[in-house]
Amino acid sequence: MAAFIAERNYFLETLLIAMKQLPIIFENDDYVIVNKGPGLLSIPDRFHPEWPSALGQLKKVYESIWVVHRIDRDTSGCLCFAKNAEAHRHASIQFEKRQVVKIYEAIVHGTPPETHGYIDAPMMEHPTIKGKMLVHAKLGKPAQTTYDIVTSYGMFTHMRYTLHTGRTHQIRVHSNHIGCPIVCDELYGNGEPVYISTLKRNYKLAKWEEEERPMLQRLALHAAALSFTDEHGQTIRAEADLPKDMHAFLKQCHKWLKPL
Repeated sequence: MAAFIAERNYFLETLLIAMKQLPIIFENDDYVIVNKGPGLLSIPDRFHPEWPSALGQLKKVYESIWVVHRIDRDTSGCLCFAKNAEAHRHASIQFEKRQVVKIYEAIVHGTPPETHGYIDAPMMEHPTIKGKMLVHAKLGKPAQTTYDIVTSYGMFTHMRYTLHTGRTHQIRVHSNHIGCPIVCDELYGNGEPVYISTLKRNYKLAKWEEEERPMLQRLALHAAALSFTDEHGQTIRAEADLPKDMHAFLKQCHKWLKPL
């Protein structure tokens, strides 16, 4: 009895730790969808095996778990896992056939030319820079993205994207392609953190501050919603609230910059 209680308490403790780092936003017998925080890997990195990952955390809780898709380390939001091989196969096929609805939110530099737009820009791997993608009309694979402006502040814009294909770094590449790189994107933008002094004129440090701290210093991209159909024909849908750092930055934009 004592061993059972100890085992149960260990399970509950592990579950609480995992849920704190990876809030569960949807779960049934086949799938679990979490709201991955920024900075956490989707799966273990072979170059940095000591870094924590979402898959690694969930393996502490679930006996069997399969990753259905991935999002970048600095990207937050919806990340789906399957609890059995059949569910994993079914969902993976939908991702491959582009039958999954994937909606992202981002904060970008500048403002796109249109409130609503469709980006059709084929993509390929960069020939000399490993891990980087680029737009190439002839050699690139099909890549389509729809975007909507949520709120524009001129200098920065809150955007919503719907992916119609799933190329690596698609939103980052397409956003840069229309002249609006995502804030803090080191690969496709300037990668520089943003400060309140960028928004507020004549900003002065407080007496106790030696230097200004950035409001946002990671890729401002969030997987906001995910939707697909399970093997029983039921729609699986999950939504992840905008993370605190992006929400706080947009709040400051609204305070110091006038929405257009």
